[in-house]
Amino acid sequence: MAEIIQRDGTWVFDGSTVRITPGLHRSVPLFRQTYGEVTVPLEAIAGIVYEPERKRGRLRLSLREGADPLLQATGGRLPEAADPYRLAVDIDRSGVAEYVAEEIRRALLLDQIPKEPTKTYLLPGPPVPVSVRSSDGTVSFDGTQVRIDWADTSDRVKRATGPRIVAVSDLVQVEWLPNSGYEDGFLRFVTGETVFSKLPPEKDPYSLDLWGNTHRDLLTALVATAVTARLPHPSTRTGEYVDRPQLKQAAVPPPADHHDVLLRRLRELGELHRDGVLTDEEFAATKAAVLRGF
Repeated sequence: MAEIIQRDGTWVFDGSTVRITPGLHRSVPLFRQTYGEVTVPLEAIAGIVYEPERKRGRLRLSLREGADPLLQATGGRLPEAADPYRLAVDIDRSGVAEYVAEEIRRALLLDQIPKEPTKTYLLPGPPVPVSVRSSDGTVSFDGTQVRIDWADTSDRVKRATGPRIVAVSDLVQVEWLPNSGYEDGFLRFVTGETVFSKLPPEKDPYSLDLWGNTHRDLLTALVATAVTARLPHPSTRTGEYVDRPQLKQAAVPPPADHHDVLLRRLRELGELHRDGVLTDEEFAATKAAVLRGF
């Protein structure tokens, strides 16, 4: 067994799995502490390196493409400190870090683990139910459906539509971009009907606009990952969308269906405008965004 214990966390390799436990120090990001322990099977690993630096080195674990729903959902956009597959190593423990890396590399070689993309997720993602409160509202996922309850600060269009509930079976994919502190992020749930929508996140009733506390909003990646783990694996995709009958229809909608969706959207906006929920300016801007999306 190879083990390294650091302030940021502990890595233990037993020959078949790497168990990664986040540290309890206050410097460990909230996302890592909330995501918790990660058990990585050897067959999910593509490689490992130790990068020595003058003050602190770093262990970096690389996973095979398609093995982890977290990496699939976040697309490599997690901040470095929040990435569970990175471990900061004190310089006086560099020898231990090298030993851990060498043991994992040796096991990969002996077991002849391929580096090609996987055809199924080899890690489960976070357990459900999971619920996160963000700057734009609270998003919850129970394993079968997503629910968004808007905050008082959410756009009036969103609050007027009430809570948004989307079944997993209706989802095409999940799009996630973190709030960097300089630019807003978003968590968007794409359905067959909204796949062509170009509404900005602050007005899209299927999106959370992430503009507030960066550490708190980063937790929305937990929901994105949990949902992604229950969607068809990326290896089943043909082109940009998953190869499912309802998604093929979404990707190339018949003209009549496309027209019906557009009319329904415009009718909903018109009702909000007549009820006084949308001002003339808001109605015009949102209507223009819908038309551009179609």
